[in-house]
Amino acid sequence: MKKIIDHIVLTYLESLSYKALSDVAKRDYKLCIDRALTTKIDDKLIRAFSVRTFDTPKAQIAYNIWAERGIPFANHIQAVMSKVFNHARQIGMAEHNPFTLVVKLKHRARKEVQSKESIYKFIETAYSEFKWRNVGVIVHMAYTWGQRLGDMRTLKFKDYDLSNRVLTLEQSKRRAKVYLPTTDELHKILINQRDDMGFQDYVAPRISYGKILSEPYSKAGLNNVARLIRKAAGLPDTFWIMDMRRTATTEMVDAGVPLPQIMSVTGHANAQSLAPYIKNTLTSATEALNKRRQENGSM
Repeated sequence: MKKIIDHIVLTYLESLSYKALSDVAKRDYKLCIDRALTTKIDDKLIRAFSVRTFDTPKAQIAYNIWAERGIPFANHIQAVMSKVFNHARQIGMAEHNPFTLVVKLKHRARKEVQSKESIYKFIETAYSEFKWRNVGVIVHMAYTWGQRLGDMRTLKFKDYDLSNRVLTLEQSKRRAKVYLPTTDELHKILINQRDDMGFQDYVAPRISYGKILSEPYSKAGLNNVARLIRKAAGLPDTFWIMDMRRTATTEMVDAGVPLPQIMSVTGHANAQSLAPYIKNTLTSATEALNKRRQENGSM
C-alpha cells in the first residue's frame, strides 16, 4: 500500500516524542502540521502526496508559500514537518527527509519595546468591552509578569494561589518553573476572573459572541482580536502584544535589577540569554553613571 504524508503524520501524533510535549506545544505543533497538510502544490494537498515522491523541491515550494505569510511562521512549520519526517525515517516509513535541505530565509529578530502609556491604553480599551475583556487580561498578565503570551493564553486557575497571591508557572518553552508575585491591580482582576469564569479551568478563556467558552484563545485568534482592540485604542500598527515580555524584561534591565533576579522572572538558564533584552538606552546609561559617581566620586 502506498504511504502518503497523512499516514506518517498520524503515526507521529501517536509517538512518544509527541506525547512528551507540553499541552501548549502539542497544540502549536498540530496547528503547524494542519497548515502544512492543507497547503496545495500543483492543485494537490500535501497530505495526499506519496511519502516516496515528496522531495526537497516540493518542500521548498511549500516553504516559499508559507514564507509569504511570514518568515518565522514558515521556519516553524518547516521545523515541525522535519520532525515528522525524521520520526518516519526512524520507524521505516520514509527513506528521506525532504525538509532537511530546504533553504530558509533569515528573520530579523524583533527588538521593539512598547511604552507604558500605550500598554495601559490597550488594556483599558480591552477592559471597556466584555467581548475583549479576556484578551486584556492575557496582555495584562504577560506585561506584569514578563511572560510569554502562549503561557498566559493557557494559564489555569490552579496555577495561581489566590491566598498568597503567587503564580507558579512551568514555562512551556524551557520547562523552567518560576514563582511570581502579583500587583494589587492584577490581583483584583484575577479575583474577578475567578468569580465570573471559575466554572471552567482557564483564567482568560475565549469569548465568542458574548459567551465564555471552556477553551483558550488560539494564537491566531488572540492576534485577530488584539488588532481590533489596537484600532479602537488608536494605537499604531507597530504596537504588537507579543512585545509584552520583551518590554517587561527591558524595563527590569533599565531599572538596574541584577541579572540573576531578572532570570528568576524570565526563566532564562544563563545571563547570556538575556543579551537581546539589554539595550543601550539613556535610562540604563544614566543609572550606570550615577552609580559610578556614588561609588567612586568621579567627576
